[in-house]
Amino acid sequence: MSDKSNDVLLEVKDLKKHFAPHQSLAQTLSGKNRRVVKAVDGVSFSIHRGEIFGLIGESGSGKTTTGKLVMKLIDPTSGSIVFNGEDVTVTDKERTQAYRRQVQMIFQDPYASMNPRFKIKDVMDEPLVIHKIEGDHVEHEKMIIKALTEVKLNPPEEFMGRYPHMLSGGQRQRIATARTLILNPMMLVADEPVSMIDLSTRAEILHMMKDVQRDLGLTYLYITHDLSTARYFTDRIAVMYLGRIVEMGRAEDLIDNPLHPYTKALIEAVPEPRTGKVDVIKELPISGEIPSPANIPSGCRFHTRCPYAKPECSSEAEPELMDVGNGHFHACRRYKEI
Repeated sequence: MSDKSNDVLLEVKDLKKHFAPHQSLAQTLSGKNRRVVKAVDGVSFSIHRGEIFGLIGESGSGKTTTGKLVMKLIDPTSGSIVFNGEDVTVTDKERTQAYRRQVQMIFQDPYASMNPRFKIKDVMDEPLVIHKIEGDHVEHEKMIIKALTEVKLNPPEEFMGRYPHMLSGGQRQRIATARTLILNPMMLVADEPVSMIDLSTRAEILHMMKDVQRDLGLTYLYITHDLSTARYFTDRIAVMYLGRIVEMGRAEDLIDNPLHPYTKALIEAVPEPRTGKVDVIKELPISGEIPSPANIPSGCRFHTRCPYAKPECSSEAEPELMDVGNGHFHACRRYKEI
């Protein structure tokens, strides 16, 4: 983590993204109100320069939508995004493009994000063309070679003439990372960057990403459902459930001393490694499915699945994040009893 621990690069304040689902003609004529889907429902966090910040949660928790909001791929319903001291919540086309040069995204499926008809040198050259980066063919090629070298694809010239289908999953993810680096960004948003990669290669790719982050002084927003990788890859973690952050803190503190029952359940579900054998996969030790973001439970939104829930958990107001010291926050009134 950067020594400038008080130097905030990205600050998200009370960010919300609500979707109004499509209605049929019959539903419109019936006069029934549409249930708004509250995908992100009041999220706040900050990321320091040179920090790796993890956003963790099940599918449907809102973590990917939060990443898209940060990338300005979708517009927020309300709230604000401040980057490098500038409010970028609402910007014109020109400023949005400039922002996307500074904040790049590594997508979950590197193959789907590449044109299969393009050679790797064309895949790498595409962002230079889109963002109108100055330089002739020779200068662009030097930038491509530099970026491929940074992700340890050596010799880079050997990969430039290949097509995406000729590469392994790990090599494609290295290309996807190199393509973001070619624009010299300040921050990367990595959405499940190793979930499509073979288990044996995941640690290698994360190690490469950490080397790149340290060597170039980058800042990461790392989005994943996998706490086992987050523990060793991130500096701080925020746990999301149903559009809200329910716990946040330094990675080692949060995982060694979880205070929210949802965080505890996620940690208990982490597979156990066994020497020479397949990891033991555990089920999430809480009952039921995550509720629909169009029908959020009253009170604490986790109470319908919480093994410690009491009647007041559903009848009282939704708990806010509480500071227990050392940068550790949680949103559970009953944490001392758990």
